[in-house]
Amino acid sequence: MAMPETVTVSAPAKLNLALSVGRPDENGMHPVCSWMVTVNLFDELEVKRLEADYFSRYAVIWHAEAKRRSEINWPITSDLAVRAHLALEDRVRRRLPLQMKLEKRIPVGGGLGGGSSNAAAMLIAVNELFELGLSVEELAEIGEGLGADVPFLVCGGSAIVEGLGERLQHHDECPDLHAVLVFPDALCPTGEVYSAFDQIESGGLQADAVRRLPDSPLQAETLFNDLKDAAIRVTPTLKRELQRVSELAERPVCVSGSGSSIFIVCDEPLHAEALAAAIESKLDLPAVAVKAVGAKGGQIS
Repeated sequence: MAMPETVTVSAPAKLNLALSVGRPDENGMHPVCSWMVTVNLFDELEVKRLEADYFSRYAVIWHAEAKRRSEINWPITSDLAVRAHLALEDRVRRRLPLQMKLEKRIPVGGGLGGGSSNAAAMLIAVNELFELGLSVEELAEIGEGLGADVPFLVCGGSAIVEGLGERLQHHDECPDLHAVLVFPDALCPTGEVYSAFDQIESGGLQADAVRRLPDSPLQAETLFNDLKDAAIRVTPTLKRELQRVSELAERPVCVSGSGSSIFIVCDEPLHAEALAAAIESKLDLPAVAVKAVGAKGGQIS
């Protein structure tokens, strides 16, 4: 069978249902323990194989359905999907010329792992496109050098993620999660949030508290994020948006990752759809209903 000419992979957003953060090590890196799940808000990555003597070319654009857009102004060689392609070329020690089109729905810098998911999607796509035969474990190993969330996003689904993202305990099934994602007009740069976290007293890494959560019914009241207060300190307007959304939803609102995206756990799909519509119409905030989805490997087309 001939190698495929084009491969498309859907790159899902991730939510931190729980996130505990430890104090930085001697290298300034913060160990974490997080319960992560992927949800059905996708960026779309299309890669086309080019002739052996062609140079690779890359395009990153906003999808027509994107709810929160920002300027795509970063150097293309710093894009995580492009870096994943270059890392694979280094791994197999040959050029893998391709054309990439990345259409983004996931907000940039929103704590939803969009860039990391794009990198994981690229690893999966190029492995398929050029029939490299690398295992999921090998792709995850390459992903460790790209970002802490990449190894998890190579598989997606639901997992406890520990250390610097390299220790994973995958779950056989995703939780029955229905939620609304809300995208405030606020920036929470990850480095600044972690710096602010270091200035706040904390109880240290609560790994056991995170590990216990998937064994119990999913309840918004039990979810937590150690970076929430730090994100608010960096971006004070986030506190106001959390309050507005919580008052309308009449339930707790959670922060994903280092922010600024926030989410509300809902009872069922219709509840999520209705709440997303209410947040958009009454609060003038972009919002979308989502549900947890399984492994990314099944989303190749």
